[in-house]
Amino acid sequence: MHADPERALPAADADQRELLLSCGAALFNLRTAIHALGAAHPATTLLPRRDDPTLLAVVRPFAARKPDRRFVELADAIPRRHTNRTPFEAITIPASVVAELRHAAEVEQAWLPRLNPRQLEQLRELVHKGHHAQVADPAFLAEWRYWTARDRDSRDGVPEYAAGAMPSDNGGWVLRDFGSHPRGRTDDSEPLVVVIGSFDDTRMDRIRAGQAMQRVLLTATVAGLDASFISQPVEVPAIRTELRSLLGGGLWPQIVLRLGQGAPVPWTPRRSLADVLLEPHQLNA
Repeated sequence: MHADPERALPAADADQRELLLSCGAALFNLRTAIHALGAAHPATTLLPRRDDPTLLAVVRPFAARKPDRRFVELADAIPRRHTNRTPFEAITIPASVVAELRHAAEVEQAWLPRLNPRQLEQLRELVHKGHHAQVADPAFLAEWRYWTARDRDSRDGVPEYAAGAMPSDNGGWVLRDFGSHPRGRTDDSEPLVVVIGSFDDTRMDRIRAGQAMQRVLLTATVAGLDASFISQPVEVPAIRTELRSLLGGGLWPQIVLRLGQGAPVPWTPRRSLADVLLEPHQLNA
């Protein structure tokens, strides 16, 4: 599995951390699909060649086994999982589901710590602080418009139709405006907000965190939950440092997620299979 540098975001993701996270998510989908088929075990090697920085993982089918029921559930959720950027309804997520989400992160060598009310309020402040820093950055705004102002036929970026309505005020967790109108209800609910972190911040840790992120997202989908990303506090380096301190200094925050149930929204487009497969003659092996 190779990273595609053409999809990098120099302004929002200068060190390509989020690129590695997204590739880790794709890697987890591949591993999950192989597990679910039961035809083989996906033996996975991360960063196998130092001389090829785009080669992130090699997956080799090995030793046939019976399909794993849990992986079958997660594989079934892959085509159903999509980001929901609308405000969420006020619901109570059972503690058992939260425990499943935490376990999903830990299985993939990442951590989903409990956040107390004080930490959540401070995190909300960091979200707003990061948002204001980004909207004051011309390079970020230009990059944002490039990836969101796309034709309906484009398979890249986030089109307006997939964003849903913005909340009628900006006092909550939903801040980024994809140009969707009109504004919806007041964002007065309290969604489940979680941080996925790693104990180090190397390229390998980021790929593993991406796999953990996807396992958490698919587990949430199986549980009937929607999810969206709260990217501001991990995209602005100084704010990410503050968030790390908020978590106690032991974890590197990689992803912040908002979980709950929102109004149905169309999915963002996906690239075709031909766009993401390399022919043998294109490989450096």
